[in-house]
Amino acid sequence: MSTYLIPRNTKGENRILMIFSTKALIYTAIGIGIGFFFYMIFNTIALGFIGIILMVLLALAGFIIGTLKIPRIEKFEFTKQTAGEKIDDIILRAFKFYKDKNRIYIYKGDSKNGK
Repeated sequence: MSTYLIPRNTKGENRILMIFSTKALIYTAIGIGIGFFFYMIFNTIALGFIGIILMVLLALAGFIIGTLKIPRIEKFEFTKQTAGEKIDDIILRAFKFYKDKNRIYIYKGDSKNGK
């Protein structure tokens, strides 16, 4: 008798509270942390509600960056090139591009084949 692997849908098993993936939870926590810093600043000048609003907006921005992908919109060249990629990957690639002083290195292939 032999054993067989039964396929099953494992998508979404690493989700926390049904909506947060691990990466989205980390980005949301970072957004809350930055928002809490602003909350403390605004709370000292008796504008704590503005700090809470900023904290919620930054948490939402962190969740969006960690979860969503760039859609394909035919009108914009940027979305044609990056369609389907995660937003955080594009942001990290942009930081690396500007850190390297706007240089892109291209691998042209194997020199033995002349490609």
